Amino acid sequence: MKIFIKKIIFILFIFIVLFSIFNFTYCFFDSTPKIVTKLNEAFEKVESWFMKLATPAAAVAVGTGVFMKKFSFGDEERIRIAKKLIRSSLFSYGFILAIDLILSAIKTLIV
Repeated sequence: MKIFIKKIIFILFIFIVLFSIFNFTYCFFDSTPKIVTKLNEAFEKVESWFMKLATPAAAVAVGTGVFMKKFSFGDEERIRIAKKLIRSSLFSYGFILAIDLILSAIKTLIV
């Protein structure tokens, strides 16, 4: 019976030592691995490029829709297509801005 108790005490001691070593290394070293940091930086770059491209793309789509509506010369199908183009491009740009706002809010909550 004494050998069994000694084994249990020894195993508990090993677990306590391992726990304190891992806790020590977690506290004093970088908690985020390099690959996670690189992925976050890449995500931020892609997001910034996406936002830089979204504004001119929406402006071109709205401009195209306005010119289609202006130069339709009464053709109802072209007017309808132009309205759909303007509406969908503005909706898409608003959706992109909303996603960017939500992602930045989540990022401030996480960090």
